Amino acid sequence: MEEITERHFAAAYLVHKDPFMIDKHDLCERTFKFAVEVAKLCTRIQERGPVVRRLSMKLLDAGTSIGANIEEGRAGQTKPDFIAKNFISLKESRETRFWLRLTGATDPPLQSDLQPLLQETTEFIAMLTTSLKNARLSQSRGTQNLQ
Repeated sequence: MEEITERHFAAAYLVHKDPFMIDKHDLCERTFKFAVEVAKLCTRIQERGPVVRRLSMKLLDAGTSIGANIEEGRAGQTKPDFIAKNFISLKESRETRFWLRLTGATDPPLQSDLQPLLQETTEFIAMLTTSLKNARLSQSRGTQNLQ
């Protein structure tokens, strides 16, 4: 996975003129692909017993919610709406990371399957944390559509 750098922020500013809109399309696409991979994983591990089955349902809920809230935030009508939806995505990313770690600890043979998803959640957390920080510091405080 590509590391988020100052270059990303500069590029986002040139395209959007607003640093908290960093790689929004890329993030939408990544969270969608992530949700697909989580759904596939959860389907595969359903037969691993009642505990892993229950954990997989929690993982499915949290892991698919990240992208759904990113999409909703993208269509936010105001900056506070954008911030609120992206903050929910941040919380869901953290929750997803928790369920991935717990699933791996509960069923260690799954850890190699979970590692790429754990890495991606860590990157989502970093991207969303930076985006939210920049959104809160941004001078733009109007009610314009942030799409």
